[in-house]
Amino acid sequence: MSAVRSLRKLGRAALLGTAPRGGLPNALEHVAQAHRRHHPGADLDALSRAYVLAESSHRGQMRKSGEPYITHPLAVTLILAELGAETTTLTASLLHDTVEDTELTLDQVRAEFGEEVAYLVDGVTKLEKVDYGAAAESETFRKMLLATGNDVRVMSIKLADRLHNMRTLGVMRPEKQARIAKVTRDVLIPLAERLGVQALKTELEDLVFEILHPEEHRRTDVLIRAHREAPDPLEELAEAVRGVLREARVGAEVLIRPRHHLSVHRYRLKRGQLGPCDFGRLLILVGEEADCYAVLGELHTCFTPLISEFKDFIAVPKFNLYQSLHTAFADSSGRVAEVLVRTHRMHRVAEAGVIALGDPHRTDGADDAEADRDTDGERADPTRPGWLSRLLEWQSHAPDPDTFWAELRDDLAQDREITVFVAEPGSTADSATLHLPAGATCVDAAYARHGADGHRCVGARVDGRLTTLATVLRDGDAVQLLMAAEGGASGPSPDWLEHARTPAARLAIRRWLEAQPEEPAGGTRAPEPQAVEPAADEPPRDDREGARTESAAVAEGLPERPVRLARCCTPVPPDPVIGFAVRGGAVTAHRDGCASVARMAASGRDPVPVRWRASARASCRVTLRAEAFGRPHLLADLTETIAVQGAAVLYAAVEPPRQQRVRHTYTLRLEDAAELPALMRAMREVPGVYDVIRAAQPAL
Repeated sequence: MSAVRSLRKLGRAALLGTAPRGGLPNALEHVAQAHRRHHPGADLDALSRAYVLAESSHRGQMRKSGEPYITHPLAVTLILAELGAETTTLTASLLHDTVEDTELTLDQVRAEFGEEVAYLVDGVTKLEKVDYGAAAESETFRKMLLATGNDVRVMSIKLADRLHNMRTLGVMRPEKQARIAKVTRDVLIPLAERLGVQALKTELEDLVFEILHPEEHRRTDVLIRAHREAPDPLEELAEAVRGVLREARVGAEVLIRPRHHLSVHRYRLKRGQLGPCDFGRLLILVGEEADCYAVLGELHTCFTPLISEFKDFIAVPKFNLYQSLHTAFADSSGRVAEVLVRTHRMHRVAEAGVIALGDPHRTDGADDAEADRDTDGERADPTRPGWLSRLLEWQSHAPDPDTFWAELRDDLAQDREITVFVAEPGSTADSATLHLPAGATCVDAAYARHGADGHRCVGARVDGRLTTLATVLRDGDAVQLLMAAEGGASGPSPDWLEHARTPAARLAIRRWLEAQPEEPAGGTRAPEPQAVEPAADEPPRDDREGARTESAAVAEGLPERPVRLARCCTPVPPDPVIGFAVRGGAVTAHRDGCASVARMAASGRDPVPVRWRASARASCRVTLRAEAFGRPHLLADLTETIAVQGAAVLYAAVEPPRQQRVRHTYTLRLEDAAELPALMRAMREVPGVYDVIRAAQPAL
């Protein structure tokens, strides 16, 4: 709220003007003062020349309020100056309406102030009609994002422009106020959030709240006014915190940060009613990052912490560069205070975002190459945030402006984001941090991480556990995406659209499906249960005992007796085996641990020691179970792999899919049992297969 009041106060002061100093025009003095607080050594010559040119160009033009038009670019420039914008942005802000509304040309601006200022003025000029004409709105906004993508300062000027226009919206007809407020709510406020400009965002939210929900705003205003008339209990809690930190010798500034109107309204809806400590939060500012954690330790030691309210946005910053520790504690009287802990630098970022920062990750000694380096998937340079780069990438693939507009509005409507950590199987070098909207699934993570290659995702592990692609991710999840090999038959199915939350994922899936109209691959469908007929040269199946296998195993002490391998557990060399005599004088060998062994031993049957022959090649029968994520062609791919490895499929069965997973069971004949490990490895490499194990029962 202090930032909001400050912006309004300075806005009014700019319109009044003061005596000239240092050759500056009177009306520009307040802009210069605000600018010098952030940039003490700034050269104000360009600002002075820009004001003179803007004033002469707009001379004679009036706003609907009756004020000279020059008051508008002055107020917009003052807003930006207070937030710490650099001189080039302020110069362009003074001139932002000249090319659109006066006879001044862009070439004249370029000749007088250079290419950079001309580019910003041109970018803002192209955005001026974004709110007018519903049919053209989507295409105009697409152009706005393209301009913003090349230089985010274009959007900074647009946001400040909208803030001043919203402040003076009362002179317009109610229906026009509502229309402008809705676009501000749906698009510009979420963009301000993503750019981290909280000072603009909060005031815009309150102005929109007042226009679109006047009754709720009035009731909230009554609550706030009543609260201000009584002593604020947060003052007492703030003093207690100051005492604790002084005793711990932690240098800190403890402030009370009032909630703005919309925040109070939302908090009341969430809690049902408001207590005396719910109208604000404690803001603790320190010098160094380590001090933030020192403050946290003192708070949690000296008061009763509410652990469920703790969030560490310093270790894991939000997508818009925001960093703070969030916590809450109760004092001995049971009064609860919410607390924000941040450094002074973090506070400037939280208030002004990319407007004032330049490069927030760059240290004084960093070179240009270091400054431009990507950091965990987000560009270190905030003039092109990673979320904006991704947005621009998927908008270029939108089939038409209306689809883009619908997807964008849906994306910007997400008011909460989560952070997940993605690593490729068996690799730490390819790990990344992804920022996704709340409710995003593994499908969204696949496309956010791999772009169009997200089509190849066949499954995922979340926090080490196998899960389906439809699984909704939570903040802090560790995700391992299982990807099919490039060029394989994997791809999305229509079901994926039901699980995708982000525009990037939905648009990519739709494009793929449109290109594959007859046979969409991938996804959750699996083949119907089926069986493969036995090979023509295979003897009829005997479910009681196994068929005889020559030169495979021998019964110790009974070399004349034939040894058959049990079909219930299909042992192969070098499995530990144990035998039991059966009718006809034969011995059946079972894998050690087979359920039949325990059953026959319990019935009193004596075991017969069995060993494998030392033959170089021993053919065998084996049953394998493949656990996989269901997709078309999986059975064909697995059987092809088995054939390539030289094994014959005797029987196969596919169980009905459950939660997108499917189980294939194969009974195979190998000419050499030593080839089994290589066969199992090859089967595990088939896209969609996440495990292959020896089965206890043959395929039915």
